[in-house]
Amino acid sequence: MVANLSVCIPIYNFAKFIPETLDSILGQDGGDEVEIVILDGASTDNTAEVVVDYQRKHPNITYVRQAQKGGIDRDMAKSIEPATSEYCWLFSGDDIMRPGALRRVLNEIQSGHDLNLCKHMEYYWYNDEWAEYPTVACEDGAVFELSDPRSRRDYFSKAVNTEAFFSFIGGIIVKRSTWNRVPLNEEFVGSCWGHVARFFELMGSGLSVKCLSGALLDRRPNNDSFAGGGMVDRYRIVIDGYKNIAERFFGYDSVEAFHVRRVIRHEFHPLAMQLAKFMCFVNPAGENRALMDRLMNRTYCDFSFDNLRAKFLYATMSAERFRRQWPELCAYHELKLMERTGK
Repeated sequence: MVANLSVCIPIYNFAKFIPETLDSILGQDGGDEVEIVILDGASTDNTAEVVVDYQRKHPNITYVRQAQKGGIDRDMAKSIEPATSEYCWLFSGDDIMRPGALRRVLNEIQSGHDLNLCKHMEYYWYNDEWAEYPTVACEDGAVFELSDPRSRRDYFSKAVNTEAFFSFIGGIIVKRSTWNRVPLNEEFVGSCWGHVARFFELMGSGLSVKCLSGALLDRRPNNDSFAGGGMVDRYRIVIDGYKNIAERFFGYDSVEAFHVRRVIRHEFHPLAMQLAKFMCFVNPAGENRALMDRLMNRTYCDFSFDNLRAKFLYATMSAERFRRQWPELCAYHELKLMERTGK
């Protein structure tokens, strides 16, 4: 019997993480009922050895190893190609499925929506606690038809962060036939958001989204695969990537693009922008100040007094003043820099 759900996991050099992820799935109620597809982008560590060992014990695991690394956009798209189920849950190879999540999803997909959006638990280091990460400010179980302009604009207006716009792959449970209606858009390959561009394109031909209640997974802290180029480049990936997608599919002056800009400002609030500028002072060899200044201007481009104030505070901030105001924040990020660079 063909499974109704495939858990699709693109990975690269995740040998030390994938066992815990697989155990969290296979140990679920329903863990032997689903198909698990692992797409390995030509890992150079012992990922293959680890996964093949799991495959021997669990026949519902399909392991595909590519001859060369395709990058996150191509590898994510390819992870769905071997799947045989009606629905695919895109999943990160280092995140943990919470108890009861799999049975919950197997029940939810019976409603037939194109996409089910789930939430996760996030670790906040400054409070040393886990908390549910918000996505859309709506009632639990709310459904939006994103091909309908009124429903789409309602959804965009309720977006809390970019996860409402599908940034977190572990939050995406998509009907495979819907995903396959459009191909990977080559224009966005290399942006890290090829899958987001696909969903924005699908909005034009029908895309129903159900927002599930409760967190269904834990996101592993301190393992951001997009952060290898430093803080400023990490900001660039989101700010440029999302603004480019919104403007490409809806236009700069659209309601949709306005709310994407609003959400970006929520994620990259004035303190976050000042922190990135501070890191440019601390690590000039690794952070690009000119790029950071451009990102600040692009993020706070809409005219408002709040945006003008944010730009003024950014422009007048000095490293010394920022360290005095936020000593713990500075110490934390300087320690992380030392751990990463050894300096």
